Amino acid sequence: MNKKAILVLEDGLVFEGRTFGTETTTYGEVVFDTAMAGYQEMLTDPSFAGQIVTPTYPLIGNYGINDYDIESKRVQVRGFAVREHCPVPSHYTSQKTLHQYLLANGVPGIDGIDTRSLVRHIRHLGVMMGILTSELTVGEATRELKNLPPYGNVDFVREVSTSNAYEWDGDTPGAGLNIVVLDGGVKYNILRILKRLGCTVKVMPCNSHASEISKLEPDGIVLSPGPGDPILLNYLKETASGLIGKKPIMGICLGHQILGHALGATTFKLKFGHRGGNHPVRDLITGRVHITTQNHGYAVDAATVKGGLEVSQINLNDGTVEGLRHRNLPLLSIQYHPEAAPGPQDNTYFFDRFVEMVKSQK
Repeated sequence: MNKKAILVLEDGLVFEGRTFGTETTTYGEVVFDTAMAGYQEMLTDPSFAGQIVTPTYPLIGNYGINDYDIESKRVQVRGFAVREHCPVPSHYTSQKTLHQYLLANGVPGIDGIDTRSLVRHIRHLGVMMGILTSELTVGEATRELKNLPPYGNVDFVREVSTSNAYEWDGDTPGAGLNIVVLDGGVKYNILRILKRLGCTVKVMPCNSHASEISKLEPDGIVLSPGPGDPILLNYLKETASGLIGKKPIMGICLGHQILGHALGATTFKLKFGHRGGNHPVRDLITGRVHITTQNHGYAVDAATVKGGLEVSQINLNDGTVEGLRHRNLPLLSIQYHPEAAPGPQDNTYFFDRFVEMVKSQK
């Protein structure tokens, strides 16, 4: 710890700080998250794969790391850039420090940078690629960055998805509704909530075909969140197309975008994305406003939503699409994260709505 480190952006801006976690070199799309707590959930969120994450909250690591607040099998971020790293956490659940956690997972962090300046820069110019290093000079890092692939050219879903099908918590068949989750980067809290609602939950790899999923005779299907540009994921689009209309389907975040693509809509890249736990969303049917947790860099283009598909919710900050429903098919989706983790838990109602839809179809 405390070795000099730098974060070099593709436009040449350099931030100097100190190392914590693993002393190595990493690169990725530099993004920020406005959540005030939940850094462990951020670190293990598969939707952050391929990215260097900057929390806007200044003090990170103060309540340590535990075995409960994990959302996937490993730390998913490429790097972690913070204003102040706390080396001595204080919380009764803490089992290790943030430094120890990143070190064990081979992930570098940089501490002591002006995160306010970094966030303002990204908000003004948009997200961009960067290198976090304690091994290279600024010149070497800049040259290296020019030879690396941009974030939007890489399929990160295959990196984060499970390789083998598994049943969550070893549920026995017949415990309730049989729900299949297509794993594009699922967060564990989605599986926990479905289990809590009495469902038997089976998770399938991202490259599973529609025929494989149909053979499992599910009562309902969930298309999970995940990282990257949905335009690269034709295999997920084809699977979704083969399932639509056969069983009730719920799409979350990336799954929402995949459903949009499968039904003829397109997506576009946001300037700096939606990442945090304070995004207001209006339900166009009820008029109710929900405060939501979000983590995505792409959105469905409302102008391309057609046929029986319609926009059901919108973001009140920028007017982008936050929900879809179909007038004739048992299908619904949202762009935000109803499982929170971290964030407000107001939107777990969406799982209840999905379960009710599945029961009515069954």
